[in-house]
Amino acid sequence: MNTIEVCLTPKLFDEIITKGNYIVVMVDILRASTSICAAFANDVKAIIPVASLDEAREYKKKGYLVASERDGKVLDFADFGNSAFNFMTKDVVGTTIVYSTTNGTQAIDLAKHSKGLAIGAFTNLSALTTYLIHQNSNIVILCSGWKNKFNLEDTIFAGALIERLILDAHFKMDCDAAEASLDLWKMAKDNPLAYVEKAAHRHRLKKLNLDDVMEYTFINDSTHVVPILKDNILVDALK
Repeated sequence: MNTIEVCLTPKLFDEIITKGNYIVVMVDILRASTSICAAFANDVKAIIPVASLDEAREYKKKGYLVASERDGKVLDFADFGNSAFNFMTKDVVGTTIVYSTTNGTQAIDLAKHSKGLAIGAFTNLSALTTYLIHQNSNIVILCSGWKNKFNLEDTIFAGALIERLILDAHFKMDCDAAEASLDLWKMAKDNPLAYVEKAAHRHRLKKLNLDDVMEYTFINDSTHVVPILKDNILVDALK
């Protein structure tokens, strides 16, 4: 029997109870994981996630396209920011993009030594579920949160993924955080876009006029991709 654990913030990752080999599902619904899925759906070749801005700047000097933001604001050296819509252009097709964000790439860096790491979003929910079932492994859903704090949007996604995984007899929940995530999802699932109006980061983005992608973010299965980390580079496992 494979277990599903939820880590509600990166700050708790060192305290996870899952032992042995496990796959981490990194979740940053607003916006890194949604944007990464959009990039691969638009035929980006690869994404190099980096935690620090210094690394991102060095890659920029080498001629790479760079997507980078902090606190929702695009950095002055970056080619574009962190919206899924930024990746829906022919200019990124076939490219390798360096990516550095406030929360999502920090979470990737934290979990990069796990057995495997996949990217989760509502936009790839079905493809991700099928992929994870075929891996036959314990799973830790890592919510990137906001600067190491809990957030609603990542947690309800964790619940949505759990709801699907436990339909398979080979999976069970193994922590209270997973139970709580599923309970929150059951409250939100009839209208997740409306539910996420409660989320603080939704309103941070709104103040920055960066919320045009909200409806897209909560559309299930608009992509058929499963980004995974391979040799510290994100690629689409389905290609």
